[in-house]
Amino acid sequence: MARVVLGVAGGIAAYKSAFLLRLLTEAGHDVRVVPTASALRFVGAATFEALSHHPVTSEVFDDVDQVAHVRIGQEADLIVVAPATADLLARTVHGRADDLLAATLLVARCPVLLAPAMHTEMWEHPATTANVATLRERGVLVLPPADGRLTGADTGPGRMPDPADIAALVELVLHAGPEALRRDLDGRRILISAGGTREPLDPVRFLGNRSSGKQGLALARVAAARGAEVTLVAANVDQPAPAGVRLIEVSTAEQLRTAMLAEVKRADVVVMAAAVADFRPTIVSNGKIKKGSGDPEPIELARNPDILSELVAGRRLGQVFVGFAAETGDAERSVLQHGAVKLAAKGVDLLVVNEVGAEITFDRPDNAATILSADGEQITVPRGPKAVLAARLWDIVTARLADPGSGLS
Repeated sequence: MARVVLGVAGGIAAYKSAFLLRLLTEAGHDVRVVPTASALRFVGAATFEALSHHPVTSEVFDDVDQVAHVRIGQEADLIVVAPATADLLARTVHGRADDLLAATLLVARCPVLLAPAMHTEMWEHPATTANVATLRERGVLVLPPADGRLTGADTGPGRMPDPADIAALVELVLHAGPEALRRDLDGRRILISAGGTREPLDPVRFLGNRSSGKQGLALARVAAARGAEVTLVAANVDQPAPAGVRLIEVSTAEQLRTAMLAEVKRADVVVMAAAVADFRPTIVSNGKIKKGSGDPEPIELARNPDILSELVAGRRLGQVFVGFAAETGDAERSVLQHGAVKLAAKGVDLLVVNEVGAEITFDRPDNAATILSADGEQITVPRGPKAVLAARLWDIVTARLADPGSGLS
């Protein structure tokens, strides 16, 4: 159990902080909420107290005998501020200590994660841009905001990231440290596929697989937080794209192929995490196939194109390609031996090998994998949150981008 301080600044997105608080407490963390006075005009102290089981105040003169303005920050394992308004960013840059949240941030020596939320004009203002750059230079983790509906009819960048995204990154920092979100992908363009394709039999039925897309979403989420320009091609994923990620939605293998081929040339890194159907029905019925009274007609299948091999075949100098392989062992080969065969066949730089089966990998929040390199090296990532595997993979990829001849490290 970690001791987490949840700071809440005074923006309309403050209502989302209650959902984030619930996620953090359900994960087993001891969460102390420190709102600003403005935040309490949006969400009352009683809500935060009921969900956190701690008293809530915004004043430095409350609990003076406990020296709360110092103690809360000193004892925290992590501080996350969501929403972090333009005003909060500015006050933090200048070291203000004019309320309990600002004082807590000033005294803290633990990792600090800020989730901005403000109108687009505020986010893009040179003052805010400079403040964000200063905070990042000091080691503060400032997430990219989401792009979407703001207050009223306005849309654009500045929306607070989804509470589930923030909670996932909190878990990553608690498990792997703040270096897991270092800004080492700035300026890099990353293309990721996620989810599982569906090949229609009729308007109702399809051939598909159990992939939820959670690992691909984790890859996109962490890459965006590390500064990358991320495009996510998502096949039948029922979760929203992480903040700062451009989303292309597809369903079938052919649709995924078309989208990936359209985007691959501009990408520095291509990660094929989607589970693509190997086969599709040769005939798709226009109407629902009826049950009838006799035996069903056999389904004739055709092989789908090998999308990853096609992408790799057209690679340009300097591109890094990463494949995923969901494998089971058999009498002839182990999981890793099957992975090694696929690594050679696909021609990728790295292959992430997952052992799959009942109750592991698919549609779970955790994952374990072995990352194989074309150089013959391998590294094992033990079971943990999928964001941890994502961060470890990006560590390896960034090393290859900096030194194309490097192996795993």
